[in-house]
Amino acid sequence: MSRIDEALRRANRASDVPMSPEPEPVATEFSTEPHRAAVLQMPSPPPDPDDAAGAAGAAAAPGIWNERLNGKLVISDAIEPGAVEEYRKLAAALHQVYVARATKVVMVASADAGEGKTLTAANLALTLSKSFQRSVLLVDADLRRPMIHDMFGIANTAGLNEGLQADGDAKLSLIEVSAKLSVLPAGCPNPDPMGGLTSDRMRRIIEEAATKFDWVVLDTPPVGLLPDAHLLAEMVDMVVLVVNAGATPLRAVRRAVDALSRKRIVGVVLNRMGASPGTHDYDRYALSRNA
Repeated sequence: MSRIDEALRRANRASDVPMSPEPEPVATEFSTEPHRAAVLQMPSPPPDPDDAAGAAGAAAAPGIWNERLNGKLVISDAIEPGAVEEYRKLAAALHQVYVARATKVVMVASADAGEGKTLTAANLALTLSKSFQRSVLLVDADLRRPMIHDMFGIANTAGLNEGLQADGDAKLSLIEVSAKLSVLPAGCPNPDPMGGLTSDRMRRIIEEAATKFDWVVLDTPPVGLLPDAHLLAEMVDMVVLVVNAGATPLRAVRRAVDALSRKRIVGVVLNRMGASPGTHDYDRYALSRNA
């Protein structure tokens, strides 16, 4: 039995996991052009606080994260240390895959809604950028129900959706939330994003981002509800599957594994696992890697 199968069985038997951003969004431009590769202009340095204009710009910058997530995002002072360590383990496991296979584009997926997928994607991006000091682009590819912007307290009036729908040249604005982490919000919700998500332009965006950042992390819709994620899986290097332990039916998880392709799934995150006797009550998160 593979480790993925073992993790799925644990998920079927197994309940709340904590998760955590960083400041000062800075706009940058990521242009997508119809007949050649996208061009990414890297973020400009943050405003100089000693400069009057720079200080004014810093004061106007959006907030770092939604306060209701205090204690869930890994950069929150209120998060339990055990949860932070579990995210570091997850990031370390992905780093090992990166070293072995030279892969850097990871998609975070789930079989169903409400499994903690978006929070896992955000915390993974934060951990890679903060603890591992890698440059990371976090992409909200859930164009039907975007949530990344809400977590980080940033605007979502324009983003990936607008760039994919634009005629001719289009520039995608990235938000720099820390020195090492940038976010590409989804933009206005789109009830039918399939054309854009499966386009050559989407592929070019991912490929160009991979040349500019150490890691590219995509948050996607639930695999069991919509076809978006498993189609996007063809454009990424690897997939982390998030499972709500003890709640998601095993048959739904197995369908998600089949849709995403077992060979792309490098790990299963068992979210909201109940603490077992003899463990600290914050040990509610586990990763089982594919052998």
